[in-house]
Amino acid sequence: MPPGVRGALIRHVPQATNRPIHIAWQSPDATPLRHGHTLLAWQLSQHTGWDVTAHLGLPTGEVLLASWPALPSHWPRIVRPTLYEVHGLCAGLAIATAALDLANHLAEN
Repeated sequence: MPPGVRGALIRHVPQATNRPIHIAWQSPDATPLRHGHTLLAWQLSQHTGWDVTAHLGLPTGEVLLASWPALPSHWPRIVRPTLYEVHGLCAGLAIATAALDLANHLAEN
């Protein structure tokens, strides 16, 4: 990661493993993660490889989604499935929540 950033805010995780994960660097003073957003951070491990963490924004705050200690240099291929599934799950939950809100609104009227 470049110096002076908190991590990489995940914008899009393509299903194809040969496509890059789209990110935006997040500064340390940025607002907390919004609901459904994922922040990925990595640093050199004390042992060998990279220590990688992912945080997920929930309505109540940020939570640690996953931690991968001492990953080898090809670590993006290792964390990609988790990021892809979490993004799909969050998108599905957002659609379900919007549909439920609409159904409740229609039922009230």
